[in-house]
Amino acid sequence: MKLIKQIFAYIFIVGLAVACVTDEDELYNLDYIQAPGKVTAVFDITQDNTGLVSIFPNAEGAQRYEIEFGDASDVTIEEINTGEVATHNYPEGVYTVGVTAIGITGLKTVYTQEITVSYKAPENLVVTLTKDAQNPKILTVKASADYATVFNVYFGDVDDEVPTSVLPDEELTHTYETAGDYVVRVVAKSGASTTTEYTETVNIPAASDPIVLPIDFESFTVAYGFVNFGNAVASVVDNPDANGLNTSAKVGQFVKTTGAETWAGTTLALKDPIDFSTYKNFKVKVWSPKAGATVKLKLENMDDGDIAMEIDASTTVANEWEELTFDFSAIDMSKDYQKVVLFFDFGNVGDDAVYYFDDVKQARASTIDTGIVGTWKVAAEAGSIGVGPNLGDVSWWAIDAAGVAERACFFDDMYVFGADGSFMNVLGSDTWVEEWQGGSNACGTPVAPHDGTVAATYTYDESAGTVTLNGKGAFLGIAKAFNNGELAAPADAPESITYTIALSEGSTVMIVDINVGSGWWRYKLVKEEAVANSPLDGEWVIAPEAGSIGVGPNFGDVSWWAIDAAGVTERACFYDDTYVFGADASFKNVLGSDTWVEEWQGGTNACGAPVAPHDGSVAATFTYDVDAGKVTLNGKGAYLGIPKAVNDAELSAPSEAPESVTYDIALSDNNTVMVLDINVGSGWWHYKLVKK
Repeated sequence: MKLIKQIFAYIFIVGLAVACVTDEDELYNLDYIQAPGKVTAVFDITQDNTGLVSIFPNAEGAQRYEIEFGDASDVTIEEINTGEVATHNYPEGVYTVGVTAIGITGLKTVYTQEITVSYKAPENLVVTLTKDAQNPKILTVKASADYATVFNVYFGDVDDEVPTSVLPDEELTHTYETAGDYVVRVVAKSGASTTTEYTETVNIPAASDPIVLPIDFESFTVAYGFVNFGNAVASVVDNPDANGLNTSAKVGQFVKTTGAETWAGTTLALKDPIDFSTYKNFKVKVWSPKAGATVKLKLENMDDGDIAMEIDASTTVANEWEELTFDFSAIDMSKDYQKVVLFFDFGNVGDDAVYYFDDVKQARASTIDTGIVGTWKVAAEAGSIGVGPNLGDVSWWAIDAAGVAERACFFDDMYVFGADGSFMNVLGSDTWVEEWQGGSNACGTPVAPHDGTVAATYTYDESAGTVTLNGKGAFLGIAKAFNNGELAAPADAPESITYTIALSEGSTVMIVDINVGSGWWRYKLVKEEAVANSPLDGEWVIAPEAGSIGVGPNFGDVSWWAIDAAGVTERACFYDDTYVFGADASFKNVLGSDTWVEEWQGGTNACGAPVAPHDGSVAATFTYDVDAGKVTLNGKGAYLGIPKAVNDAELSAPSEAPESVTYDIALSDNNTVMVLDINVGSGWWHYKLVKK
């Protein structure tokens, strides 16, 4: 027996030791627990002239609460545990209720709220219902009334609805799941037996806006009408893995159900046919549960399914986001394509796997040097332009050295062939303007449509030795010469012109000939030095974060004003603007259908249609001086950041846009972050861009 007692004593002592260690560990960990957060309370009052108010406190990390009723006639402090309700009978008056939330370690957070207690029925009830500007399914209710203590709000979208209580002038938000008409009822309550009510029918509209590129699934007003086939099921859902490459809130979901056809897919119909004049690639962010799954992207005519092109890509990782590229550079641009069709794990029967996709957008084609890609000028030398009776013959007339000097405004004109098939005439503020254009055979302002504003493309047939410019007003050499004729007026410009070309000296010299019917014009063009492997090459956006744009008195200083998080959300139409630097030294502002339009542009400091010349229509180029840390945009209306800020000034009207703008530039994070500064005379603007 004595031995047994000793054993029990030993076990007891060991238990105490273990308990002590455990307690020390717990106390050690408790040091990291913070005071309760998000302390609030819900109030209610009985309608029986007793002034009985119920207080339902709530907080994150609270174990108990101390309630101070604010009643001078009864200063009792009531202690309650989480989930319990405190009650107090008030005489008529205005009281400040204090709620102290107490956590497990004794840390406290205090919340106070003023309430009105009256035995009169509420009067002068005013209710404001406001739909969210971005998501019309979100409704905000705000109410006030004389003598009211609380309001019970019924949103009318569920049977046997339990009302939500809200205090005077507090905002209460509610999200409706489906479209329809709903009766919102607000009941104003005081301590009196009589309440005062307000009702209003609100219409929650169904999404009806058409789908346009890029498709990011973030809009609450766009009708993403998936047309599924082969037993696939597609819908818009919350992003299940908002990490890495894709942190957006909403994405497309594609479920390839068990037994679904090998060709199961989904279709989205766009508002307009796809414009391939600038971008011939597509990019799609994809999340796949398996690596090596075939993702097929098909572009299809709206009415004729036989007019289509499809490209395959394969996932390379599992269970994380990646971006796949689909090259449509060989698509027949004479046809219209208005449907985007997606297939996942194409060729395999459905196994209930779930795929996600997002940010379906057009992108620049891969840079392929066709020999003519780049920026060209007419050689500033005698004989570089001329005309004669036969191919290569300039016996009728040829430029001489004096003519080259006189026409300096012509010899600085640039002809830009983009790697993506785009073409631009970049003429600057002046060029040689002839009498048939309304000029005086002298330097003058470029005349439309030969002023570089046309959105043009080109096709190059290397085997035939021809290049065709597509776009009314696009030209090489002189604007007057076209196939089998010479223009008598600018309005007579054709939709396309084909030139015979020959490249030499390592594709740095281009000889251009064109038959105008009565003879042949010839031009000698020389290639500008390429921007070789420029770290700027690609697409950039302003970083969607607080502080990404700002202004201040000194370089890099944004103490006068800087964008905050709310501003980033408000200006979403600005933060999706893209600044595109081409490997061929071209530059383009891609703004989409809307951007942030300020008062000096005729706007209202809100989202609106882009305003010329800052609308992306300008044919621009850029130069990058690595040593000086400068980037210069050439082209009236080309800009980075905000268009208002130019060198030594801020614009007061769009027409004041200069021909070029130079920014101080610094790159970081492996050339994926660009910081820009520009001195506007009175101060400095500062922008942070990130590479897409």
